[in-house]
Amino acid sequence: MVISWYNRIGGYDWIAIPLIPYLYAVTKPENIPIYADRKIVAFLRDQYLRENMQELAPADPSGQAPGVNWGQLVGSAYNRTSFAYEIETTAQQDDELIRWLNSRPNRALYRVLSRNCADFVRDIVNFYYPKAVSRSIVADFGITIPKRVAKSIAKYSQRHPDLEFVSLVIPQVPGTGRRSKPVRGIVESVLKSKKYVIPLAVFQPYAAGGFALAYLVDGHFKPDKSAMIFNLDSTVVSPLTGDERYAYRRDLDELPRAFDALVAVETNWEVKSR
Repeated sequence: MVISWYNRIGGYDWIAIPLIPYLYAVTKPENIPIYADRKIVAFLRDQYLRENMQELAPADPSGQAPGVNWGQLVGSAYNRTSFAYEIETTAQQDDELIRWLNSRPNRALYRVLSRNCADFVRDIVNFYYPKAVSRSIVADFGITIPKRVAKSIAKYSQRHPDLEFVSLVIPQVPGTGRRSKPVRGIVESVLKSKKYVIPLAVFQPYAAGGFALAYLVDGHFKPDKSAMIFNLDSTVVSPLTGDERYAYRRDLDELPRAFDALVAVETNWEVKSR
């Protein structure tokens, strides 16, 4: 089960949704497409919303699905590669978390700088392990971001090797949609973007040096290091080597061309058969 927290979704602060629909917009693993273009993704999301979420997201008077924000709850793996972290908890702790969430008003309280989705994750992790996740004043100017949460969890597991801890990467489903980009912190985004770092280095070289120092001191972290490949059947899949990762990305790049060629062949066959 995924406790999802997005802005402007039905006026709720959080919503729980099963893992498979959250990632792939289907209810059964065998229905997950190995390749999905934009039309397939839109169809799967619309179908799941209509069949399973009418009470939360009813269609408008014209029969159309609700606003685009509801699409964030289903089919996440079509939009991006995600990183997940398994941490050890007890059934009692899980029950206490549910009581804690249900005891609070479930009303939207989203604020970009002080109470965003990463802050929600920070609160959940700290509920289990107090002070495990913190904001970074140096690298992120005190704003909680997803990469900082991941780094905090990884460092906490290193300080407590007795805890069961697993890092996972959930690959983006191959398709025609925009490919996922690396996760970056605030200082890191400035340093690795030419449109920001070049003017900064020319006109404010000391500031550019300060950003570089902040990144080296507290902003460097690779979430994919030693991460296992997520598998729905719960088997452990070892992380890819450099050569395997290159081959995988090359195959993903070839899939759209192969898919287009297949569609062209089928269309040509249909025309000739008529």
